[in-house]
Amino acid sequence: MNKIIDLRSDTVTRPSPEMRRAMAEAEVGDDVFGDDPTVNLLQSKVAELLGKEAALFTPSGTMANTIAILAHTQPGDEVIVERESHTFNYEVAGAAVIGGVQMNTIQGERGILTPEQIAKEIRDPNVHVPPTRLICLENTHNRGAGAIYPIDKIRAIHELAQRHHLKMHLDGARLFNACVATGLKPSDYAKYFDSVMFCFSKGLGAPVGSILAGTQQFIQRAHRLRKMLGGGMRQVGVLAAAALYALDHNVQRLAEDHRHAKLLATTLAEIPGFRINPDLVETNIVIFDVADSGRTVPEILEQLRAKGILMIPFGPTLIRAVTHLDVTRDDIERTIKTLHELFG
Repeated sequence: MNKIIDLRSDTVTRPSPEMRRAMAEAEVGDDVFGDDPTVNLLQSKVAELLGKEAALFTPSGTMANTIAILAHTQPGDEVIVERESHTFNYEVAGAAVIGGVQMNTIQGERGILTPEQIAKEIRDPNVHVPPTRLICLENTHNRGAGAIYPIDKIRAIHELAQRHHLKMHLDGARLFNACVATGLKPSDYAKYFDSVMFCFSKGLGAPVGSILAGTQQFIQRAHRLRKMLGGGMRQVGVLAAAALYALDHNVQRLAEDHRHAKLLATTLAEIPGFRINPDLVETNIVIFDVADSGRTVPEILEQLRAKGILMIPFGPTLIRAVTHLDVTRDDIERTIKTLHELFG
């Protein structure tokens, strides 16, 4: 039987034998007491990598984003986010339910907001409205098909935030995809934000975990909030070891995922009734429109599944495919051949 080619997400990656070995050999302690040396090493390494004072290992990116919003705000505040952002769409309204904050959503272009758009939404002081407190950006942008946030726009938004005394948080779940694609360092992006999160469990290939970075004072507050949300962990060095392995071995290879995504997008653009602009595929996420194909999204997904290829629906007429370290060049070539056979 042919291998299943799983393009549903880069979250489906599995730890390699080498990563498993690093996990098995990890030195551990009680992280709630701050005694896990492998977690401490990871947090110190990430803080330095991002140019921040401190960092905090968390079970998930959703928890890290929620912690960040809670740490920067108080109930009744307003947070500016992009309409298609992960924070607004896929985090179960945690910031609103737990933190009592209101989201002010702005529709961007492929997930990217301009300073001018944000400036219009910053509230003037008024007893009748929630005060604007925080701006959250996402880089790369999931629903924006892996779009990279231009550094000049980030810089301009940061200057706007400074003028209005607002905090900035980066949902950098796939930050390293942006770095590998642009050649910029993580700290080049992070310096414009008061807090930064990125995931180990996506393209970097670790089985679980994300991390949040900021000032010492911010991380002290974040540590308490993590405990409140049930994220206090004990001998978790086995997971931190996987994250350290990922940082040491799986960053530069993200360029391979980007090449595979571009190749797949180029093929999809050639298929009658499928719409995608390969020039807009910047990293590892491919989203294509099948509205003109005469087939429904479920029909197409089922035909692909029957051939051992998995993708996911991403809207009434949209399908998403994500390349990652468990998808080889041979897998992409088989996917391309299958697409031509079924729909070409």
